[in-house]
Amino acid sequence: MKANTRREFLADIGRGMLIGSVGSSLAFDLGLSPIFAGEDSNKLTFGCMEPLVSALQETPLNKLQTMLVKKLNSGTDLQTLISAAALANTRSFGGQDYIGFHTFMALAPAYQMTRELPTELKPLPVLKVLYRNTAQIQDTDSQHNEVLHPVKPFTLPKDSLGGPLLQAATRSADYDKAEGTFAALAQGSVDDAFNDLQFAIQDELNVHRVVLSWRAWAMLDMVGQEHAHTLLRQSVRFCVKSEQGLNHSNRQPSKIRTVLPMLLDQYRLLGKPIGTKKADDAWVESLARTIYLSNPEQAADAAAAALAEGFEPESVGEAISLASNALVLHDQGRTREFPDKPIGSVHGDSVGVHASDSANAWRNIARVSNKRNTIASLIVGAYHTAVGRYNSKLNELPYPLNDQLEKITSQDPKKLIQEAEAAIRNKDQFRAAAVIHQYGKLGQNARPVFDLLLRYATSEDGALHAEKYYCTVKEEFNNTREAFRWRQLVALARVTASEYGKSSPGYAEACGLLNLNT
Repeated sequence: MKANTRREFLADIGRGMLIGSVGSSLAFDLGLSPIFAGEDSNKLTFGCMEPLVSALQETPLNKLQTMLVKKLNSGTDLQTLISAAALANTRSFGGQDYIGFHTFMALAPAYQMTRELPTELKPLPVLKVLYRNTAQIQDTDSQHNEVLHPVKPFTLPKDSLGGPLLQAATRSADYDKAEGTFAALAQGSVDDAFNDLQFAIQDELNVHRVVLSWRAWAMLDMVGQEHAHTLLRQSVRFCVKSEQGLNHSNRQPSKIRTVLPMLLDQYRLLGKPIGTKKADDAWVESLARTIYLSNPEQAADAAAAALAEGFEPESVGEAISLASNALVLHDQGRTREFPDKPIGSVHGDSVGVHASDSANAWRNIARVSNKRNTIASLIVGAYHTAVGRYNSKLNELPYPLNDQLEKITSQDPKKLIQEAEAAIRNKDQFRAAAVIHQYGKLGQNARPVFDLLLRYATSEDGALHAEKYYCTVKEEFNNTREAFRWRQLVALARVTASEYGKSSPGYAEACGLLNLNT
């Protein structure tokens, strides 16, 4: 690299002094890069994205939305904002902060929601999640205490298998060992690195563990595969922190560590081609009910047996999704009050929402993985769903109950949409679910229902889950056969009524800056 001239050297010093005096967010507005070559060799930086990434970390919260709207008005697109926010989040938290990784998992769903909104409303879900992102970075002072820094790849044993190596490294509960191992694996193909990561993801049953992994992968289409190592390594750190938690509390790891290899061997699944047998409605309903009613080991065995019998992964995944959806519909609601989650509520980290998001992630990972992980993800996904049921108090019958359904007499689709909105605003979960159940029975287009529920997924806080769960339901509705798909929207209507009444921080300000009257 050519050495700097004296003039260039002095210019760099002057540039650094100016940035130090005005702050990197103002420097960004002035077109100055907050980082110049050699400033901090231990800082993870992102090339041409760095000024925007730093601005999202450091712009004062009371000026953030104004800055973002100015960027939109000057031609910056929503995808670029989401991409920069993902990098800012990952560098700041590295998968170690509860609100931080929830916010990361909401970024891609927020962008997906924009595709369903009218032009003037498209920025809203993005602006509200970016506000949450910067707020948490600054509340924790993570912009000055970033978790992720450059990491040196290890030299791995020759001809070793990456997945088992990374699994052993994360089980060691040693950040340096796990990070160095994954950095070496990430020097190969992105697909191989993601498949190697799944060995660690499958070690414990935790919704954040699997959804964070999936959402990082899904984010690559927006951020670019050159950032794959950065986005995926936060899952490595999550797994190490989980292992440390097991050690510190003297808890035993999940039985899935022995159940999964046992089932792969028992049914000789890795030696068989992936099945292509289509399942009928009765078969899917039966497997879903088996997973819902069984203990975790039995549920995993049922999924493995179905795959061994030659049924296609999509059919097995559909049954897992329906079983997790049943957890929303059977949930009695919270019996204790938590902040932003009153007694009787089912939004946020409820058993059904968590199970549905997990099942969605396991299914998506199965779709993009190699044969081993396609099979393993569905077995672990079935086990995971059954764990949720065994740890929860559930109603014997699914909501809405017959007496709740009998109160809905209208056959007019437009009136039913109006009734559903009224039920949501009254926080009447069961009436909202019953109205959407009735609407679905009429065989009407689902779009008006999605439009209604999308409006509240955009405006409400949802205890960190509104965006993610909306997109889970949208995907599962589209990937569920006609006989069962409306159960997904009935569940979303119930959750929407549960979460109504607490708008997201920053939402009202965003509406004002966009001159919207929503």
